[in-house]
Amino acid sequence: MTETKPPLKLVAMDASDLEVISACCQDGVLKVSDLEYLGRENRFLLSLNRFVWEDADKKKSKKEFERRRTVLHFERVNGVQLMGIDRSDSDVVLSLLAVTFSEGEAPGGVVELVFAGDGAVRLNVECIEAQLSDLSAAWETKSLPTHSE
Repeated sequence: MTETKPPLKLVAMDASDLEVISACCQDGVLKVSDLEYLGRENRFLLSLNRFVWEDADKKKSKKEFERRRTVLHFERVNGVQLMGIDRSDSDVVLSLLAVTFSEGEAPGGVVELVFAGDGAVRLNVECIEAQLSDLSAAWETKSLPTHSE
């Protein structure tokens, strides 16, 4: 039986914090329909099934890993651009590879969500203000995400 850890909750207020969130979200999977921009609230959010990397190397059996349902949201978003993602096919599955930040006029810039298959979402932000929250208990998966070099 695996030990149940409390849900992860992280806040990012700068590029270094965002790198930690990126590492936690790497290989998270979601559907196109899980991407949502709330323009009136200047908020962008996505729900994903994140791979629990922080525990992957601690597993006694390499055949048991975990995923958790997670929400990642960004505040102070002034605009969103999709590249290589077709919003009309809401059931397409995306795999999140990284969350990056390119500084523009400080403290603003562009947060980019990079997906496998050359898809990306670019968020024009006033500043970095993001939060990651696990919503549910973990469930077991036997699949360990891998990347070709």
